[in-house]
Amino acid sequence: MLQNLVDHGPGMRTVSLLRSRVTLHAMPTSAGYEIRENAVYSWDGRTRGNTPFTVLQHTISGRGSLRYENRTMRIEAGETLLLLIPHNHRYWLEDGDRWEYFWISMNGIEALRIHEMVLNAQGPVLRLKSETIDRIAACTLRLMRGEGETPGHASAIAYEASMHLYDDAFGPSERILREQNAITRTLQYISQNLGNDLTVDILAQVAGLSRAHMIRAFRKHYFITPHAFQTDLRIRHARHLLRCGATPSDTAQACGFADQAHLTRQFKARTGLTPAVFRAG
Repeated sequence: MLQNLVDHGPGMRTVSLLRSRVTLHAMPTSAGYEIRENAVYSWDGRTRGNTPFTVLQHTISGRGSLRYENRTMRIEAGETLLLLIPHNHRYWLEDGDRWEYFWISMNGIEALRIHEMVLNAQGPVLRLKSETIDRIAACTLRLMRGEGETPGHASAIAYEASMHLYDDAFGPSERILREQNAITRTLQYISQNLGNDLTVDILAQVAGLSRAHMIRAFRKHYFITPHAFQTDLRIRHARHLLRCGATPSDTAQACGFADQAHLTRQFKARTGLTPAVFRAG
């Protein structure tokens, strides 16, 4: 989506909507894409009024300069500027430099809260994931193209951009995401193969994890072992079949239990009833 924004070309939109009777907690105020070159460009966070708002500005190419409190730094390509206003800072374009960037500004107590959390955790210059940049660029482009013509719609776009930023700063790590995807893949496999004998080794192979890692991951996410989770699903399916009139013997076979006696032991341990009594009730 970043390339779509670049292909759209430079431009900006000031989002000015009639005030609603109900205050919304995230609202865009402006969005745009610009290329500044050999131009006067300077913003001082102490002279932009007293109404709080935020600026999220990503550098596509070139570079800008930032003085943040008592520190001066360069904002290079691939870096994202996050600022709260009013505040003691200034960002500008040096003589002879070029700065290509897109931005989205917003106000509202929730937008300010989220952005302040990120700022406190990571500072004013961020290195966001490429997918986060693409998603925020998509929000910017939507606003530039005229979306957000109602307060609710505009607020939704601002909130979406803020949540992409939140996920990048505070979301799960790549390792945890891979683990969650592996467990999700395994759950689907178990659900689709309840009638088969699924050992931990088979499930670990499906997940792409070691046997020990597989067991740890299941305990962390579900507080039980893979075998216990599989048995719980089988019992749930058995309850459904018995309610539909299936015999305990047929149910045991359909749900992957060794025999009717095996089903009875597991079913009674989890429900307090035998399959026959449950079916009759």
